[in-house]
Amino acid sequence: MSETEAPSVPVDPKLLEILVCPLTKTALSYDRVANELISTAAGLAYPIRDGIPIMLPGEARKLDQ
Repeated sequence: MSETEAPSVPVDPKLLEILVCPLTKTALSYDRVANELISTAAGLAYPIRDGIPIMLPGEARKLDQ
């Protein structure tokens, strides 16, 4: 792990069950390696910082096509 990488904090599985994409209202998948929540419907990956999902479209990265 580099100095700029923060260790990933696990996300509560119950939280993952209820979260949906704020744009499409569809289910999200959890990418444990990238520490992101993936919305395939919106083509976005929402970051998780310090165990907290950042569900803002402006903070999400676009998925590669």
